[in-house]
Amino acid sequence: MDSNSRFENSPIDTGENESAELDIVAMLSKNTIKKEILMARQPIFNNKLETVAYELLYRSSNAQNHAVFDFSGSLATLNVLLNSYTSVYQNKQLKRMPAFLNVTYDLLVNDTLPSLPTNQIVLEILEDIEVDERLLESIRSLLNKGYKIALDDFIYDDKYIPLLEMAQIIKVDVLEMSFEQVSAQVEKLKPYKVTLLAEKIETHAMYQHCKDLGFKLFQGYFLSTPEMVEGSKVKPTQAKLLSIVQALQDPDVSSSDLEKLIIQDPVFTYKLLRIVNSSANNLVREIDSVLEAINILGIAEMKKWALIIAMLSNQGKPEELPRQLLIRGHMCEKVACVSGIEDTSGYMIAGMMSGVNALLDIGLKELLEQIPLTQEIKAAIISGEGIMGKILHNTIHFAHGNWQQMSNDVDSHVYDRAYLESLNWACKSMDCIES
Repeated sequence: MDSNSRFENSPIDTGENESAELDIVAMLSKNTIKKEILMARQPIFNNKLETVAYELLYRSSNAQNHAVFDFSGSLATLNVLLNSYTSVYQNKQLKRMPAFLNVTYDLLVNDTLPSLPTNQIVLEILEDIEVDERLLESIRSLLNKGYKIALDDFIYDDKYIPLLEMAQIIKVDVLEMSFEQVSAQVEKLKPYKVTLLAEKIETHAMYQHCKDLGFKLFQGYFLSTPEMVEGSKVKPTQAKLLSIVQALQDPDVSSSDLEKLIIQDPVFTYKLLRIVNSSANNLVREIDSVLEAINILGIAEMKKWALIIAMLSNQGKPEELPRQLLIRGHMCEKVACVSGIEDTSGYMIAGMMSGVNALLDIGLKELLEQIPLTQEIKAAIISGEGIMGKILHNTIHFAHGNWQQMSNDVDSHVYDRAYLESLNWACKSMDCIES
């Protein structure tokens, strides 16, 4: 199998028993994660926009300039961290994706990498690394052990030729490049047997250009923006689901009115009953009445699940996008709760609605005009106003790994824990609804 095909169609097979479920909260309570550590993950897609790996973003007081992973902990802790941040639920099993990890010159040449599962790890060599014989010898040793090597933020230079002859993946930072500049980089890299990964893609136009040039892997925020904006309207199938969301925003809506609306959509009804009857609600008996389901969940929970079902019912979008929005919404709610806010009912809606327009390929302003959200939620989404806007702003930057753009007064440990719990919750929720 050549280097292009390894990552093009599917994640690396772990060869492990993946059914064991992580107890995230227990891990945190035992302080296996230091308080000063911040971690997030960024998905890596193939050319079908399927998630095939995650880059782990890491920050601590000792790593201000690069997202360099910390290998100072025990091997057991490292494996727990890797599994926590690179796992998704599929068919009621926990599936682990490969992890891309930034490594420094010192870490490479001092031979301090632990014996991690090599088929799960891609080591990213930073763009400013010094290329000398010690480095090249260390990389040869790592390749012999089975690790894969990626060159990060790559700009072609003859001095990197020895690395190009050994690397499997080249990450080209396209953020500040024109189409012509990206094409020129690809032309220079054609002689080498490498898989090309376009990173920091922020528009669908650049994604399509890179795809046309032969890039096999993609990374960036291009999924978080709609493909079409001007003149877009919510499609009829989406409108039916969003009508339920609209009704739920009416403070005077009755349970019986909701029941009449919900039972018009058999798929929504089925998924709602699955949620209510899931183990998460600790019911002593199963129910089959929509009205009873509404009464058990309550209007506040119905608001959340209606939007979740609407998001996950959208066809033609990568599942990573709704997963990211679920993480964002749940994280906003968790942070608000820990912050002492009594009424957190709107925080999850704000988190999810801040990006659901990308699922519907419609401008955010146009979408918010069609959904009667409260002014507090709209102000938080559009301009970051109020406590809700501040938490939403910090949550988005945390998930993107832009920790320096968060408010100065945030408790990073609160956001770190909320993020990890939300990862676990989002994956389980998607599995519950989609299975």
